[in-house]
Amino acid sequence: MGKLRKKHNWKGRQQTDAQQPSPDFSVLSSDADRLKGVDESNALVLPANKTKKQKSSLTPVSSKKPLTKKQRKELQKVLERKEKKVQRADILTKLAAVQLPESELKLLYTTSKLGTGDKLYQTKHMIVCFSVQQVEQVVFIVLSSLSGANRKRKWKEEEEDEEEQKAEGSSDLDTSSDEEEDENVTNPTETRDPKETDAKEEVTEEQKATEQKEQKEKKTSEQEKVQNKAPSQPAVFIPVDRSPEIQEARLKLPVLAEEQVIMEAVRENPGIVICGETGSGKTTQVPQFLYEAGYASDGQIIGITEPRRVAAVSMSHRVAKEMNLPPQVVSYQIRYEGNVTSDTKIKFMTDGVLLKEIQKDFLLRRYRVIIIDEAHERSVYTDILIGLLSRIVPLRNKKGMPMKLLIMSATLRVEDFTDNQRLFRTPPPVIKVDSRQFPVTIHFNKRTPMEDYTGEAFHKTCKIHRMLPPGGILVFLTGQAEVHNLCRRLRNAFPFRKNNTTAGEWQPPHTLKYLKAKSSLPRIDLDNYSALPVDEGDEDREAGIGDEEDGGSDLDIGDDLADSEEKADPSIPLYVLPLYSLLAPEQQAKVFRPPPPGTRLCVVATNVAETSLTIPGIKYVVDCGRVKKRFYDRVTGVSSFKVTWTSQASANQRAGRAGRTEPGHCYRLYSSAVFGDFSLFSEAEITRRPVEDLVLQMKDLNIDKVVNFPFPTPPSTEALVAAEQLLVSLGALEEPPRTGRVKQIQQASLSCPITPLGRAMASFPVTPRYAKMLALGKQQDCLPYVIAVVAAMTVREIFEDLDRPARSEEESTKLTQRRARMTQMRRLWAGQGAALQLGDLMVLLGAVGACEFAGCTPKFCEDNGLRYKAMVEIRKLRGQLTNAVNAVCPEVGVFVDPKMTPPTEHQVVCLRQIVLAGLGDHLARRVQAEDLLDPKWKNGYKTPLMDDPVFIHPNSALFKTLPEFVVYQEVMETTKMYMRGVSAVEAEWIPQLLPQYCHFSSPEESPLPWFCSSSGTIRCHRKSTFFRVGWQLPAVEMAYPDGVERFKLFASFLLEGQVCPQLKKHREHLLSNPSIMLKTWAKLQPRTEALLVPLVSKRIDNREALLSVWKTEDKFLLSAFCQWLPESMHQDVAKSWPPI
Repeated sequence: MGKLRKKHNWKGRQQTDAQQPSPDFSVLSSDADRLKGVDESNALVLPANKTKKQKSSLTPVSSKKPLTKKQRKELQKVLERKEKKVQRADILTKLAAVQLPESELKLLYTTSKLGTGDKLYQTKHMIVCFSVQQVEQVVFIVLSSLSGANRKRKWKEEEEDEEEQKAEGSSDLDTSSDEEEDENVTNPTETRDPKETDAKEEVTEEQKATEQKEQKEKKTSEQEKVQNKAPSQPAVFIPVDRSPEIQEARLKLPVLAEEQVIMEAVRENPGIVICGETGSGKTTQVPQFLYEAGYASDGQIIGITEPRRVAAVSMSHRVAKEMNLPPQVVSYQIRYEGNVTSDTKIKFMTDGVLLKEIQKDFLLRRYRVIIIDEAHERSVYTDILIGLLSRIVPLRNKKGMPMKLLIMSATLRVEDFTDNQRLFRTPPPVIKVDSRQFPVTIHFNKRTPMEDYTGEAFHKTCKIHRMLPPGGILVFLTGQAEVHNLCRRLRNAFPFRKNNTTAGEWQPPHTLKYLKAKSSLPRIDLDNYSALPVDEGDEDREAGIGDEEDGGSDLDIGDDLADSEEKADPSIPLYVLPLYSLLAPEQQAKVFRPPPPGTRLCVVATNVAETSLTIPGIKYVVDCGRVKKRFYDRVTGVSSFKVTWTSQASANQRAGRAGRTEPGHCYRLYSSAVFGDFSLFSEAEITRRPVEDLVLQMKDLNIDKVVNFPFPTPPSTEALVAAEQLLVSLGALEEPPRTGRVKQIQQASLSCPITPLGRAMASFPVTPRYAKMLALGKQQDCLPYVIAVVAAMTVREIFEDLDRPARSEEESTKLTQRRARMTQMRRLWAGQGAALQLGDLMVLLGAVGACEFAGCTPKFCEDNGLRYKAMVEIRKLRGQLTNAVNAVCPEVGVFVDPKMTPPTEHQVVCLRQIVLAGLGDHLARRVQAEDLLDPKWKNGYKTPLMDDPVFIHPNSALFKTLPEFVVYQEVMETTKMYMRGVSAVEAEWIPQLLPQYCHFSSPEESPLPWFCSSSGTIRCHRKSTFFRVGWQLPAVEMAYPDGVERFKLFASFLLEGQVCPQLKKHREHLLSNPSIMLKTWAKLQPRTEALLVPLVSKRIDNREALLSVWKTEDKFLLSAFCQWLPESMHQDVAKSWPPI
């Protein structure tokens, strides 16, 4: 009880009898006379009668010790640091007043960290862990050194601050302890629970013990790390002698600020991903970083793959110029040419070239680093290369030959590479390179034109040209015809004449007359526009280039074609240029030259200007938001070009073209709601094209199970199954087993091994169908013609498009004359008689031969309607294919003959058969009169896989003849389904050359099967139907089908003496007719079984097999044959056996 009493203020509760109970509250007295808070209206408040305790007069003796000399010094230091802090804060506030805004800071770059030795990559790739409501979240810091170049200095300052705080705490220990004592003196009634204090002391002791253990563990782990750390190697630096101008230009590239980050990441990881916008300098500078770091020493080279040949050639020239090195050191290798030597250190090439090198040397022992550039384009070969290299790099590291892989992309869509566990088990680090992109203002349309978007582009371009300040205009459309159409309309609206001598840069018209006409328009200041869209169409209204807001002003020029033709305004000329991939190179080069003085440049382009080319001086971009893509039907193989909406990433790439040299503007001809419905990124090419060529290449690399290959984006299973079926039918793969369990058959159908024919086909750089034609081409000396035809079929669009709209009457007459000339030449090249049956392929062969005979000059191509660019490519491909054929079959000795004579009639027939063997699945039959139920089927053709009819194109050489059976190169869907590359074939060739596609009936009874003395096999006539459509094909002579019947027939022909002529003399003495072998009751006679059983057991059904057995067993079939003869003749037969 004593404890309890003491616990609850026992002193206060002990009351003496003299003390009266105190009220619930008391009044403080300010002086003796007057009571505070008491007046007449508050009668309830009474003074307290409690006796006041008199304070003891004794002053408490301070137990505070005077500071020692050391403590004074520490305290002085602390005070000095505090003063410095105060001064520092003042300085920072003053500096903040004159600090640059963030928008300007983003345009700056830093090189202060170059060569300082700090591990920038490690510090940037720290994992920041923080908990929110006891949930740990991991945040990966994006690598970007532009944001903070002086972080090390800041970290040092923070460490100093922490030391100061510790020092302050130690110096204030005495004062804090004194304050605690005073508190204890003033509050003597406050006492702590001893149990609580004991528990807290125990907890603190446990914490101290655990902390000591952790510190010991940390020390031991640090010691182990120091022991395990590999010995440091000296840094390698290869000096490069650059000119001052190039060095100055390099320093302006954003990627240079990331050099240390990139090189540290390359050193510490087998593979990395670099993301940087086009123009950041990654393609030209990263190979130089690696070269300077010594990755091209010790006889190894740096390889860079590009998806386009032009990029590989131009980049190698540029890097060689920047590094001041000869082309022998910085080289390129593309499909047809290259300048690679033994001294090459940096090699630019197309991705197909590297794929061929992997086929020869899977480990790529010559390469130290492989850079996959433009990975965002997701070309098929790029995807295959990344999948192969993801396996080659770890294999090289295991074998002690380390290799590095760098994947460079222009967009941040790298999840297919980093998040794909099948591709990279440990995700590679992503390094982001900030670009010095100027701000681009985006203007959305209020409405989205669904049909006439070219007219909308025309309106917008006219208004930009009339109203906005100087700057080039880039218009994005979908195809060549649209580009030419818009160019013609713009040239008519703003004609430019070469004799225009207006000096100086083009300025918008500001004459008094013009200003009066435009008085209703507001003044435009594009630099003050917000980068964010205000509302759909609001920007256009503010700029005065809306759709309806202009009223009846002159800006409505071009609302329809008639107005645009009438209201031509030569006072403000526009220099209009087209740009698309099929345009001649000299025409493409015009867009990079400055426009004539006094004009504004306007480039009308397809999506080739989206990433591949950067046009200088562009300030305004007009984006139609659409793109023309090639789509393949997986079932039918029909290819069609369709105009579809582009992706958000592509739209942003287009907008970025306006901000390369100065702030720009992008006018999108669709609303922001439509933009929101776009797909984020364009789909990979491998998902929308046939993959039989890839499957064949991978089978040649001994990758039998293509389904298990680590594709970044895998193709569909249907596409892989269709590819394997086609390769099996072409003979490139072995046929899968037809018997067994269903699951085993399905697995075997996707893992068919390659055949020797398939290996030969894989060595040709063309599709498998054309490779089969090359493999069969050495018959009848047809190989030079097959090579020329295959080269022409591989290179698309060899004829010029002369159906484009003309700019003027003069050009219209010129185009008409050229069309007539081209039609005449096509008839001439098609030939007559048997040559005409080869059809469009004969036209291609005649065009290639005539062009080569004339020396392949630009003038000849222009006069005859041929594309010079395509003919040069065919010439190079012919040379490459000739070398490939000679490598596979050296005995052929084929060469490119510039004076190649036309094929003979017999060679034309052979060429038609070779084409049928290669394009067998592309067979079509003319619709018969009895099947003509619908008028749309007139002159149409039926194919095995399509329900709709296909037609021969009016430009084809076979358009008027309409043969019954044709093979085609491909089906293109335009207004109708048209066949391209048509050639006529004979019906009787189909079962002979395409037995894999035919269903054969049993052998015909008339004529009966016979023994062919020349081949030594049994032949017969059989009827057949083609594929799924069941077309009746004529009966053709072919080998007798496999089975017991064939062995019975062979035995009867053996007894008759047709197999071995020496046995004919015994025919008259046979005890039974040989035809008994074919009877159903033949088993009743033992002699039939005696002859048949050994033939079946040895699988002998032809003369060659029988002779090979007789070489080893000379008494084979002697006893069985003697059973068919009288005993008197047995000795004579035995003496002359075997009857060879």
